[in-house]
Amino acid sequence: MMGSAMDPKPETTIVDDPAALADAAARTVVQIATDAVKARRRFTVALAGGITPRTTYERLAASPLREQMPWDQTWVFFGDERGVPPDHPDSNYRMANAALLSKVPIPAAQVARIRGEAEDAEAAAAEYARIMTEVFGSRRGELPSFDLILLGMGIDGHTASLFPGSPVLKEVFRPVAAVHAAAASIPQRFTFTYPLINAAARVMFLVAGGEKAKVVKAVFTEPGAGLPASMVQPTNGRLTWLLDRSAAALLGTSKSR
Repeated sequence: MMGSAMDPKPETTIVDDPAALADAAARTVVQIATDAVKARRRFTVALAGGITPRTTYERLAASPLREQMPWDQTWVFFGDERGVPPDHPDSNYRMANAALLSKVPIPAAQVARIRGEAEDAEAAAAEYARIMTEVFGSRRGELPSFDLILLGMGIDGHTASLFPGSPVLKEVFRPVAAVHAAAASIPQRFTFTYPLINAAARVMFLVAGGEKAKVVKAVFTEPGAGLPASMVQPTNGRLTWLLDRSAAALLGTSKSR
C-alpha cells in the first residue's frame, strides 16, 4: 500500500517503546536491503541523524542483523549534515560511524559523507549531488532513486534539515542544498531536498517520544499546515511511519502491533 501525508492514513506501524522501534526499524532495513540486492545487486540508503536512528544503527551493528546485511553491496549516504568536521560531536557522520559504520564490513569507498567542514557550503552540496549522480549512474536531469531514506522529525515538524519557513522547502531542481537554519544550535546545514526524498522507493520516518505526539497528529491530520515532514510524499514509492506508543498517543484509532 502506498501512503502519503495527503492521504489521511499513511502506512503506520506502532510499537511499544523506543527499543521496540529500533528493533523493528533495523529488521526492516535488513529486509529492504536483501530485496534490493536480489533485484538490483546493490542497496542504496540515506541515513538520518538523531537519537532514535542511532539506536537502530546499533542494532544493525550487532548480531544477528550484522551478519544478515549485505554490507559489501551497500552504499551509504546522509540525508542531512551539520556544518562541522567529521570528528565533531554534532556530526551526523560521526554518530553513524561510531554506532554502525566502523563496526561492520562495509567498504570505505561505499560510504559518502557530506563535507560539513567545507568553507564553501554551496560547493560542498553540489559536490555531494555529483557523487550521488556518479554512484547511481543517473542521466542528466534524472534524480537518483534511493532504495531507502531514513528520516527523523523534530518537535517543530522539521525533517532532515528542512525547517519550517525555509526557502529550501520550495526547491525544485537541486537534490542537495546548503541551508541556514537560524533556530538551530549549528545554523549551517546541508540537506536532501523534497525532489530527491520523494523520488525514493521507500521513505521511513522513525519517531519516538511523547514530546512528538502533537506534531505527529498535525502531520497526519493537517496536511495543509505546511509542516516540513508532511511534505514528504513519495511520487512512486512507499511512505512508512514507524512510531512508538508515546509518539502515536494522539492518533486515536491507528493500528498497532
